[in-house]
Order: sequence, then C-alpha cells, then structure tokens
Amino acid sequence: MAIFRRSAMVLLACMAVLPLTACGEDPQPATAPGGNAAALPAFQGDTRPFAATPGRPPAPDFPFADAGGRDLTLADRRGRVVLVNLWATWCAPCVKEMPSLDRLQAELGGADFEVVAISLDRGGLQAVKPFLDQNGITRLAPYLDPRMTAMKLAQPLEGLPTSILVDRQGREVGRLPGGADWSGQAAKALIRAVLAEG
Repeated sequence: MAIFRRSAMVLLACMAVLPLTACGEDPQPATAPGGNAAALPAFQGDTRPFAATPGRPPAPDFPFADAGGRDLTLADRRGRVVLVNLWATWCAPCVKEMPSLDRLQAELGGADFEVVAISLDRGGLQAVKPFLDQNGITRLAPYLDPRMTAMKLAQPLEGLPTSILVDRQGREVGRLPGGADWSGQAAKALIRAVLAEG
C-alpha cells in the first residue's frame, strides 16, 4: 500500500511539472557572456522564445549580396550588433514579420546596429524588390542569397523565418525560429542589452 501511495505521489509531481515545459523543447535562458542566467531580457516570438546560444560561438559568416550584386559576408559587419533574419517572400510568417523588422531598423539602425534581412528567394532581386516596394519596407536593404547558402550554414535551422542575434565580436548571442514582433518593447530591450555590452 505504501508503494502505491509513493508511486501516486511521484506521478502527481510529474504531472504538475509537465505543463511547465514544452514537449521536446529545452529553451535556453537568455544569458550574458559570463553565463549569468536571465542577464538578457526575455523575448517571446509568435510561437517560440528567443533562446541563447550556449557559449556564444562564432556566428556563421553568412555570404550574401546587396542589390548591386556586390558580394558581402557577416564579417563585414564586425563591430556592430546585427540581427540576421533569414526569410523569403513565399513564407507567410516572414511576410507578416517584415514590417516589424523595418520599424526596428528605423528606430535602432545605425553605426552600432543593423537588421540584415537575407532573402533566400531563388528569383533574387527581381522577386524581392517588388515585394519590399509593395509592402512599404523602406528601411531594410535588399540582401540576397538565391543559392540558399546562409540556410545551409545556419544549421540546425527549424524553418523560416529564423532570426539570429550576433554581438559586436561576431558571436551568436541566440536565435529565434519563427516570426516575432521585432519592433515591440521586449525585442528592443533585448537588442539594447546586447548593445550595452560594448
């Protein structure tokens, strides 16, 4: 009888803990380089939270091209905080998210911060430029990767859109798969916290 009571208590304890975690997910708390949990503000996307990348490894040196066809890499942005956003015009959550990225660039963009939204559309500029124009996206530069090299370098990638926050040293702070309101106060608090690290 005591064994049944003990088993029932363990089962009840497990059931109480289950709702606190998502099935199959183990999101990392946002951390600072020193490893202080929750040192960075929490930010929740449409379906997933921003998750810190343990140890802040070097971010992939994403290759992309600008509207003039000039080849660039993420290393060209070293010294500034960068929010890399991998997206495509055929991706519904990407389309929904783009205006908020445009507003974020308008408010925080400059010498210290840039949103680098890399389109993976195979049609390149011919697909992207009309989309940006039709949707009033004026602050984001049209960066292109029609060969989808960035998608291969960003593995493991859970789909589009995916946003990867990179610090001034070119290290991956964390990433958020899925759409988000990047112009909201929580997102800006996260960006400002990384900017404040120097």
